[in-house]
Amino acid sequence: MWSWLRQVKDSISQKTIGLMRMQFWQTAVEEIYRDDPPNQPVSTELWRAVRTHDLTKRWMLKIIAEREKDLDDRAYRNLQELETYSENTQSSLLYLLLECLGVKNVHADHAASHIGKAQGIVMCLRATPYYSSRRKVYLPMDICMLHEASQEDFIRGRQEKHIRDVVYDIASQAHVHLQHARSFSHMVPAAATPAFLQTVVLEDYLHKVRKADFDVFHKSLQNRNPLLPIQMYLRSWKKTY
Repeated sequence: MWSWLRQVKDSISQKTIGLMRMQFWQTAVEEIYRDDPPNQPVSTELWRAVRTHDLTKRWMLKIIAEREKDLDDRAYRNLQELETYSENTQSSLLYLLLECLGVKNVHADHAASHIGKAQGIVMCLRATPYYSSRRKVYLPMDICMLHEASQEDFIRGRQEKHIRDVVYDIASQAHVHLQHARSFSHMVPAAATPAFLQTVVLEDYLHKVRKADFDVFHKSLQNRNPLLPIQMYLRSWKKTY
């Protein structure tokens, strides 16, 4: 369901259609918590998960509401707005994963908040070449204005220093969130590790973009790291993120 919601924005030609789809899932969630799920495979499985793990409805509704706002199809006004979006989508999903794992711990929740923000920021950076090729730029406007970088600069795939400075500032904030989440990992229950393994992927991207001198259009960023599965396995074995 959550990956499907993420794709709604790119799969519709009119905002009205997207709003209808979001309304369907909002209604479906309400019906699931009334123990009357729609006769639809995804809804049925979600209902089972809710009953099994006592999942919090608030996190689900936050994800849907934030995805609905995102249908406005505009750039984030500032970095804080991107972080809020990431908190309400990526972090909310992590809170649900923690509930599925039976983890109820304030430090795990705190880590989930920062990891979710880091993930949202990295996803925004990774998607920049894709959206730029479609003449769309969603990077925070305040950072772009600070470095005098225009949307046209990204649409044309420019690689000048002021463009890379924008990427540097945004990537640095993702790195800060990752470091903060890991600073109290010793207080997070080992059972939370499976929910946080995406930190390996985030760290890999941040390393590659740094190596590319923060050129978000560099071809090396499109290459997959064949060692990622092994790295994730080792983190899982060590029960750390």
